Amino acid sequence: MLETVSLRKVFKKQVAVDDANLYLQKGESIGLLGPNGAGKSTMISMMATLVKPTSGTVTWEGQDIIKNPNIIRPILGVVPQEIALYKELSAYENVKFFGKIYRLSGKELERRAQEVLELVGLRDRQKEQVKKYSGGMQRRVNIAVALLHEPEIVIMDEPTVGIDPQSRNYILEMVRTLNKEKGMTVLYTSHYMEEVEKLCDRIYIMDHGNVIATGTKEELTSILSSEETIDLTLDQSNASFTKLLAQQDWILNVTESESNMKLIVPKKSRNLARIFQLAEKEHVQILSANVQIPSLEDVFLHLTGRSLRD
Repeated sequence: MLETVSLRKVFKKQVAVDDANLYLQKGESIGLLGPNGAGKSTMISMMATLVKPTSGTVTWEGQDIIKNPNIIRPILGVVPQEIALYKELSAYENVKFFGKIYRLSGKELERRAQEVLELVGLRDRQKEQVKKYSGGMQRRVNIAVALLHEPEIVIMDEPTVGIDPQSRNYILEMVRTLNKEKGMTVLYTSHYMEEVEKLCDRIYIMDHGNVIATGTKEELTSILSSEETIDLTLDQSNASFTKLLAQQDWILNVTESESNMKLIVPKKSRNLARIFQLAEKEHVQILSANVQIPSLEDVFLHLTGRSLRD
């Protein structure tokens, strides 16, 4: 349906996206994960015909949309990462304004305006100025604008960044409804692993401009099928202990956050015993140790060497 082949974008000497391949089938919900600077926003900007690639192709049902953007623009909705609204206007006025850009008018424009405002839960407050809304409410208006023309496919670039939990949950349920009940194709980028796990059929992981892994959640977690995750809680953080663990060739990955540590290790019966021996050597007190099967977050750490929010 929508496919990129060997997509590459260079800004001066900086390679933002490098030989990336990605596809969406009709009715799928696709997640695009990556830390800051991975190339996600540049990738989706090229797919949305907002940025021209240095090389490679983007096609919609086999047609080149870089050469002819009007093939996809009438059926594409884009929710940008930044709020793109006139804050002095009301939600209703914003929706009507952008509806006219979509060439909607008269009763059809009014019908769609009320439908999308109802969908995002703001119909009762549609006459209030956007500047008086919370960040989460403003993002919901952003989504309403992207859905006005009933697109076949919607691209959402981190639509829940910096908003309250109530608005975040509302947006997630709305995206699920659009995809599962209305059959809309969704490309969703996020800094939140749990969002992608909840919403997406398949997941792409990007790092340093490259697509480094793709598959369902189950397929991706199978990358670490022969490993296990050990979560440690220490009485206090200890830099020398962290360094000692990182030096062990049988420990595949070490990450820490204050007094909490996460290790990825091959499945062996003596892992915990060896860790406690090292802790004793460094005079470190371990308060708790939990062994778990690897999660999607663990796979991400294993592939990129950093957490999703780094």
